[in-house]
Amino acid sequence: MSVVQAFCPSCGAPITFKRGSSIVVICEYCRSAVARGDRTFEDLGKVAELMETGSPLQIGLHGSYQGIAFELTGRAQLGHQMGGMWDEWYAAFSDGRWGWLAEAQGRFYLTFQKQMPQQTLLPPFESVQPGQPALTLGSINLTVAEKGVATSLGAQGEIPYRLTPGEQHSYADLSGPHGEFATVDYSEARPVLFIGREVTLADLGLASAVAPKRHAQQVAAFQLNCPNCGGRLELRAPDQTQRVTCPNCGSLLDVNQGNLRFLEALRPAPVTPVIPIGSVGNFAPGKMTVIGFLQRSVTFDGVIYYWEEYLLYEPQLGFRWLVRSDDHWNFVQTLAPGMVTEEGDKARFADQDYKIYQDAAARVEYVSGEFYWKVSVGETVRAVDYIRPPYILSQEATSNEINWSLGTYLKPADVEQAFGISGLPKPSGVAPNQPFPHGYIYKLWGKMFLAAFLVGLVMMFFGSGSEVFKKSFELEPRKSADDTQVIFTEPFELRGNKNIRVAATADVSNTWVYLEGDLINEETGVVQPFSMPVEYYSGVEDGESWSEGDRSPELHLSALPAGKYTMRLEVQWERWQQPQTLEINVVQGVPRLLYWVLTLVAISVIPLLTALYHYSFEKRRWADSNFSPYDSGGDDDD
Repeated sequence: MSVVQAFCPSCGAPITFKRGSSIVVICEYCRSAVARGDRTFEDLGKVAELMETGSPLQIGLHGSYQGIAFELTGRAQLGHQMGGMWDEWYAAFSDGRWGWLAEAQGRFYLTFQKQMPQQTLLPPFESVQPGQPALTLGSINLTVAEKGVATSLGAQGEIPYRLTPGEQHSYADLSGPHGEFATVDYSEARPVLFIGREVTLADLGLASAVAPKRHAQQVAAFQLNCPNCGGRLELRAPDQTQRVTCPNCGSLLDVNQGNLRFLEALRPAPVTPVIPIGSVGNFAPGKMTVIGFLQRSVTFDGVIYYWEEYLLYEPQLGFRWLVRSDDHWNFVQTLAPGMVTEEGDKARFADQDYKIYQDAAARVEYVSGEFYWKVSVGETVRAVDYIRPPYILSQEATSNEINWSLGTYLKPADVEQAFGISGLPKPSGVAPNQPFPHGYIYKLWGKMFLAAFLVGLVMMFFGSGSEVFKKSFELEPRKSADDTQVIFTEPFELRGNKNIRVAATADVSNTWVYLEGDLINEETGVVQPFSMPVEYYSGVEDGESWSEGDRSPELHLSALPAGKYTMRLEVQWERWQQPQTLEINVVQGVPRLLYWVLTLVAISVIPLLTALYHYSFEKRRWADSNFSPYDSGGDDDD
């Protein structure tokens, strides 16, 4: 480490370059940016005072990234062309590298300058378009998230490049599918690439870093007066707010480093937020405060559709959104643009496909509260929604920036629980990403169907029932064709709740045997009649053999009460002049294919009705979409 001490060329105060590779030091006394050359020191001009942003970082912090130690040596604040600013911290690593740590809206991005091969061409700034692929490094595809012009504002400490106060430079931010992040700096003749990824404070070994407490005089500065009516208003996110509305006169005000400027008087509120500004809700990431409210709209076929958006804020978590449409709710968080790819009418995120639902111009109709960008009534963006219930993937694009967000469906009861309130209006219709409420029936049916199928399969192939009676009878010749032989069997036991199969077997060929029988309960006299023919015919016709009938037919009877039974048989046979052998077999608890099929059908009735309702549900879901998969969107009644 090479330490260089000198005097500020502007005020003469001592300055120190602690790092041999640092280029600029900000004088602590006069805020001059002092650059060092080979033998001289140059005053580049005075930087503005740093705005208090509530950052948990500070110069002098030591951390470690991927096992390599670093120290934060400098900080710059850069102004966005659309208003607002972000912090850029400079980390001197123990291996000699400089890291650029950008901090914006509670998120951190660590990048390092990458020397590009001569043959690698970065797109010129004029041709950069948000949402378009810009660069491929190995297997990483980087997509343009934003292009813009940044202005150097305030700075502090040691800076690893020639920072000139007020200087502007063009840049493009790139995003990869797995948190990769890159910035292309177009201020040089040959664009310079910085590449890294989004990180957390824990990734940097700074998990214990906390935002410094503001001094009392700073807090008082956030109790401001409206320049239009003089009324008092409070900024809940003073570090981030760019626009705020006066709760007294309804004026839209521009916020510039704590100074308010009147922009326009807004029309009377067309809608009242159902969750007041200032309400605190408890969500999965933590407690967040409602600081802003928007009403937005899209127009289809001359019809205007409205919805509401509630901006949530917590200094350590950043921003989230609650979106209310037709009294359905979504909790929304931003995504890195590179994490989403569009493929025709689908978008892909986290290895899941989302179907396109809407592509329209979204317009701001009304604003209230404070916002982190320079919002205005009439502002429009291209809004594209893709759905995969319970999620909705949304893109908002302008000529300079593309943003993606992921919404998760919430029931009104979830929102009520989060804010500790009650009485939110009931939803109407079906929301684009509302999950089908009875989907569990399919899972339950699948388990029941599989169980019944396997049980039936085992019973059909391995369950033959239990034999309760079997006997062969020798039938004597009869005196006439009308003469019958009556047989009574010895008693046998039948169990209750078991079906009964009666089988008769006779060695017949081109003839028949016919029998009628009764199962008689010896105790109660209950009689169960049955009848069956035993016949078999065969022959040859036109050279083809044929046969019909069955030498061993069987029939099934329903279960009878348990007890002792006697079987009465009355038999006739075609060749009555000759003796005939007949065998009777009675089996209980016989698996039947019919019962198996009827069981499967019975447990499928409710899922079938559910599927019909599901079809209606999906049709209503897509009724307001201009990408409906159904032949006619229609206006189905709910």
